Amino acid sequence: MAKPRYLTKSRFKLGMECPTKLFYTKKKKYFDSKLDDSFLAALAEGGFQVGELAKCYHPGGQDITTLDYEEAEKQTNRLLKQDRVIIFEPAIRFDNLFIRIDILIKEGNKFELIEVKAKSFNPNEKDLFLNKNGTIASTWKPYLNDIAFQKYVLSKKFPEASIISQLMMADKTSKCPTNGLNQKFKIVRDKNNRKGVKISTTLTEQDLKKKILAKVDVSHIVKKIMEDGTFIKSIEYLANAYENDQKIITPIGAHCGNCEFTCSKDEEEQGYLSGFKECWKKANNWTDEDFNEPNVLEIWSFNEKNKMISEGKIKFSELTINDLQPAPDGKPGLSAKERKWLQVKKVQTDDKSPFLDTSNLKIEMDKWKYPLHFIDFETTTVAIPFNKGRKPYEAIAFQFSHHKVYKDGRVEHSGEFLNTNVGEFPNYKFINELKNQLATDKGTIFRYSPHENTILNHIYHQLKEDERHLSNREELCSFIKSITTSSSSMSEKWKGDRNMVDLWQLVKRYYYDPSTRGSNSIKAILPAVLNSSDFLKRKYSKPIYGSQAGIKSLNFKNWTWIEINNNQVVDPYKKLPKIFTDTNDKNLKVLTDENELIHGGAALTAYGRMQFSEMSQLERNKLSAALLRYCELDTMAMVMIVEAWQEWIREK
Repeated sequence: MAKPRYLTKSRFKLGMECPTKLFYTKKKKYFDSKLDDSFLAALAEGGFQVGELAKCYHPGGQDITTLDYEEAEKQTNRLLKQDRVIIFEPAIRFDNLFIRIDILIKEGNKFELIEVKAKSFNPNEKDLFLNKNGTIASTWKPYLNDIAFQKYVLSKKFPEASIISQLMMADKTSKCPTNGLNQKFKIVRDKNNRKGVKISTTLTEQDLKKKILAKVDVSHIVKKIMEDGTFIKSIEYLANAYENDQKIITPIGAHCGNCEFTCSKDEEEQGYLSGFKECWKKANNWTDEDFNEPNVLEIWSFNEKNKMISEGKIKFSELTINDLQPAPDGKPGLSAKERKWLQVKKVQTDDKSPFLDTSNLKIEMDKWKYPLHFIDFETTTVAIPFNKGRKPYEAIAFQFSHHKVYKDGRVEHSGEFLNTNVGEFPNYKFINELKNQLATDKGTIFRYSPHENTILNHIYHQLKEDERHLSNREELCSFIKSITTSSSSMSEKWKGDRNMVDLWQLVKRYYYDPSTRGSNSIKAILPAVLNSSDFLKRKYSKPIYGSQAGIKSLNFKNWTWIEINNNQVVDPYKKLPKIFTDTNDKNLKVLTDENELIHGGAALTAYGRMQFSEMSQLERNKLSAALLRYCELDTMAMVMIVEAWQEWIREK
C-alpha cells in the first residue's frame, strides 16, 4: 500500500516558490542541488540550536520525536486530551495536510501556535512585517505564509478552538545572560545519521533567566493572509496536486535561475534528470541542444529577464542591442548596461577573448602604493552568542589571510589569523592582528566584494558599544576608520585615507571573460584569468609556491598551482584537499559554489562544526589546516588576477 502523500510545511513552502517543484521533490531520479546532509545543513544555515533553546524557555513540554507520521499523530492526539499541555513538534493532520508545529500550548479550548525561526528582529521597530503601503514585506512573507498555513491546518482540525499565532525569534536588543551558553547546545549526528542537538547537563536557570528569544504575536497578519481567498485556494490546489502526484505546469521566468532541480552534464551522465530542463523544454519546445547556447538567465544583474522571456527572446542569439540599451554612466570603464551587452555580443560574435580596459585600469594601478596587501576574511554569525553581554547574530570574524606583492614583483603569503577556540569571541584578537600586519607601511589594501568593509564596520561598532575597559579601543577604532568607508547604517560617517580597493569592483568595470558566463565570483574569475594568461601559466606551472627559493607560503610546500588537463587549467580550488571528508561531492559543491555576494559557505560550516559539534583533536587539526589552505588561496587568487592584468598592460 502506497504511503499517504501529505502537503507538509516544507512542501507548502516549496510549492509557494514554484508549484512545479512539488512534482520533483524527493524523487531520486531528479537531481536536487540543495544540501542533503542535515548535519552539515544545520551548521551551514546556523541557528538550529534556536529551536532547542526555545523549548528550554517552555519547561514541562512533551517532545514528539518519532518521524513516523502515523505514530507522531497518535502520540499528539493522546497528549491533546489533556486540558493543559505543552507539546514540542506535535503532529496535526487534516485530510491531505500534515504539519509538525514547533511548539503548541493548549489551555482548554485555546491554542498558542509558536513557530520558531532562526532569524532576528528589533522589537522597537514599528510595523515590523509591513511595507509603508500596508502590504506584507517580501522578506517576511515566506515566514508569515508558513505560520498561516499551520494555523489553517490546526483550525481545520479544531474548528471551535481559539488560536494565537506567534513567531519566536532572536531579539537583536537582548544581551546574552551568561558565558558559554552556545556551547551548551551541541549539534550531533543521531543514530540515523541525522542532525540532533545535545543539551548540556550544566544548563542553569541563570542561562535561561534573561531570554534572548522573544515571541511576536502575528495573529492579525495571519488573519489578513487567510482572509485572502487565494491563499486557501493555493493550499487546496497544492495539496491535491501533491497527493495525486500531479505535475503543475508553472510559467517559466527569472525565478528558474535559482531552481535546485537542475544538474550538470556529468550528473546527467550518471542518470539524473533535470527538472529545470523538463520545464524549459516544454515551455519553449526545446531539445537538449538548445541548452548549449547561453540564455537570458545568465545575463549578469539583468532585471529584464521576465520581460525577455515573455517576449520569446530567450537565447542570446535572439537579443538585440535595443533589448539591453547599453549606455555609459559617466564613470571610467564599463557601465553595468555596457557590461551586459558585452556579455551577449561576445557570444553572438563567437568572440572568446577576454576584455580588458587597459587604459582606465592603468590609471587605477598608477594610484596604488607598494607593497600591495591582499586580504580575505572568513566570518559567521551565531544566534546564541558565545559570551555574556553579546547579542544574537553579531558578526564573528574568525579568520583572515594576507598576501603581499612588492614593487619588484616579489610575492609572499605574509600573514594569517585563525581562531577556532571553543566559545571564544575572536573579533578583538582578529582586528588587533590585522592591524599588526597592515600598519607596518602605507601600501594599498585590496579586498574582493564589500564583505571585508562590512565586517570591519561591525567590529568598529562592537568596540564602541563594549562596556568593558579596553585599553586599545581607540587605537583599533582609528585603524578601522583608516582603511574603510562607513556603512550607510552608521550614524558616524568617514572614508579612510587608506580605504581598501575592491578588486570585485575593478573586475566589473574593467575586465570580462566570456568563460565566466557572467559570474564575477573569484572562483569563476580565477580559472578564466589562468587560462588566458601565458605569464601565469609559465610562472605557476612550476613548484615555486612554498619553495625555499620561490614564494613564501605559510601552508603549502613546493606547490604547483597550474595543472593543464584537456588544454584547460584545472581549477586550483579543486586541487585542494576536501574540507569535509565524510560527505559526498554534491554537498561539498553546494558549500563551495559561492556567488560574489554569498561569502564562505564551506568555511563558516567548518567553523561551526568546530564550535558546535563534538570532534577529536585530530579532526580539529585537519579542519583547521584545510581552512588555512582555502583562505590562503582566496588571497593568492587576488594576487594572480592582478599579476595577469599587470602583464597584459605591459604588453600593450
